[in-house]
Amino acid sequence: MPTTSTLPLVYSYRRCPYAMRARMALLQAGRNFQAFEIILRDKPAAMLALSPKATVPVLQLPDGGVLDESWDIMRWALEAGDADGWWRRAQSADNLELLQRNDGPFKHRLDRYKYPDRYPDEDGPRERHRARAVAELLTPLEERLQAQPWLGGATPCATDLAVFPFVRQFAAVEAGWLASQPLPAVQAWLDAWLGSPLFEACMIKLPPQAISDYPALAR
Repeated sequence: MPTTSTLPLVYSYRRCPYAMRARMALLQAGRNFQAFEIILRDKPAAMLALSPKATVPVLQLPDGGVLDESWDIMRWALEAGDADGWWRRAQSADNLELLQRNDGPFKHRLDRYKYPDRYPDEDGPRERHRARAVAELLTPLEERLQAQPWLGGATPCATDLAVFPFVRQFAAVEAGWLASQPLPAVQAWLDAWLGSPLFEACMIKLPPQAISDYPALAR
């Protein structure tokens, strides 16, 4: 269903970490937008026509342009008028390397830790994937956050938004396990995001299979 609105339209799924970070960037940037909450087993034909890869998020721009990678949506949302430096601070070598770790080897291990039945007999038990996930991302993340409260330094940046939904997903696999590990800075950072107004705004429930105006972040 093509939109005639002057607002961008994001096809999203509430619990998908890629869609989550795209919504958080749009909200943080103060972008007004509409959202279509998909049902995974019944993906809308309009979304598939825009992006045959058939995964969320997909952002349809009012001028007809389409962005179907979450980091590109974050760039579009945050880069213009970046007075607070959310996008600029994410471009450091350290932050780009951490993003690559998150989206690459950490996500690989996270999937096998969270969904062991989908990957039977692949490289050992789920505990091995959990340990490797910690080594791939959480240990270097702890080292960074021991020195500064956010990946952006004194204030967050786009890398914080990009990594947080995946760390949240990892922590939720075994409730309480992450809190028992020697990762106090990661836990404090995660708790801060979980209690933030931005995360609360990102996780509102929308009616499925319909276009909705997304409520703006209260400032």
